[in-house]
Amino acid sequence: MERANSQRPSAVILIALASGVAGAILVEVAARWLVPRASAAPTAVESIVARRIDLVDANGRTRAELAVSPDGATGLFFFDSAGRNRLVLGTYSKAESEYPTIVLNDTHQQAAGIFRLFGGNETPVVVLKHNGQDRSIYGLNPSSTEPFLVRYSNSGSKERTFGDF
Repeated sequence: MERANSQRPSAVILIALASGVAGAILVEVAARWLVPRASAAPTAVESIVARRIDLVDANGRTRAELAVSPDGATGLFFFDSAGRNRLVLGTYSKAESEYPTIVLNDTHQQAAGIFRLFGGNETPVVVLKHNGQDRSIYGLNPSSTEPFLVRYSNSGSKERTFGDF
């Protein structure tokens, strides 16, 4: 009996020590999973160097693309959920004076509307198209900077409304 009583304090100390360790582990686990922590701000990158950057949706489909073509033209292309190119913001190549352009494409990926600069005076021009055919062109004459409006019939014949182009 005396021997059993002498082992009891050692067992109590051992149980208390094990309980303390288990409690500390439980508190640490609870703190990691239950207590929200302030997240560190993402580190900003000074620059990204690439010839093309794709932005993809949750399904991995490309929805926007920033690219440089081999001839030096640049473009930001936007795609619909079916993968069709619907909008382009870009510049032409050096051979075309690197003029800026905005192109709206129809569901067949043909240009339906183009807004761009043109000619030595960098005059603005708007081209409206249907089924790949020019239907109306409005802008400033690249030589005189006078306004003009040209329209095309269904047969493709050019009809000047006003101004020269």
